[in-house]
Amino acid sequence: MPGSGRAEPILLIHGFASSHIVNWVSPGWVKTLTEAGYRAIAFDNRGHGLSSKSYDPADYTAEKMAGDAAALLDHLGIARAHVMGYSMGARIAAFMALVTPEKVATLVFGGLGYGMVDGVGDWDPIAEALLAPEADKITHRRGKSFRAFADLTRSDRKALAACISTSRGLLTEAEVGRIMQPTLVAVGTTDDIAGAAAPLADIMPNAESFDIEGRDHMLAVGDGTFKKRVLEFLADNPI
Repeated sequence: MPGSGRAEPILLIHGFASSHIVNWVSPGWVKTLTEAGYRAIAFDNRGHGLSSKSYDPADYTAEKMAGDAAALLDHLGIARAHVMGYSMGARIAAFMALVTPEKVATLVFGGLGYGMVDGVGDWDPIAEALLAPEADKITHRRGKSFRAFADLTRSDRKALAACISTSRGLLTEAEVGRIMQPTLVAVGTTDDIAGAAAPLADIMPNAESFDIEGRDHMLAVGDGTFKKRVLEFLADNPI
């Protein structure tokens, strides 16, 4: 924080079909966190953005993607950081907290609530939509939405289809209950993908929930009240 002589690091893990630019730079998160005195660290998950692409679903388990995040901290010589993930990134952050808890000081789960446990619906049609030769013939609502987002971000749709088939590994309530770090769970009140925030926070020993009023899964990311609440949470839980 300003005046402390060091900038606390916060690792930012983006969501499915997104990138560090789309999820964290464009919505103003990097600017917000940096101006508040934090060292914001953002990267592209495997299969996304400028990172390497694989078409093998076995390469996209949440455990492997969490390993990438932990390896980045090691590469940067950072022993411990705040970790914030959105949607798929929140799931990766949860796995990171379970596998390498010593590296995770606090957690922010954005855009993923109880869906971390129950999955919130059928995601297989999204993979089909990503691989469909003609986007205008997709009829599945969620599939159509993610296909449009993938096209907008000029993503490798074949890599994303492989990713979504295996990156959705669920955690049991017992596993979520073993996450001991201070955690903020934030979900938009009109988000029909994430699952509610409070039920997930309620099964964690040191978590709190925040409802991002009037925001759906896509619009909650850059919400001003979300940013304000995250800064308050980080200030209350310094490394």
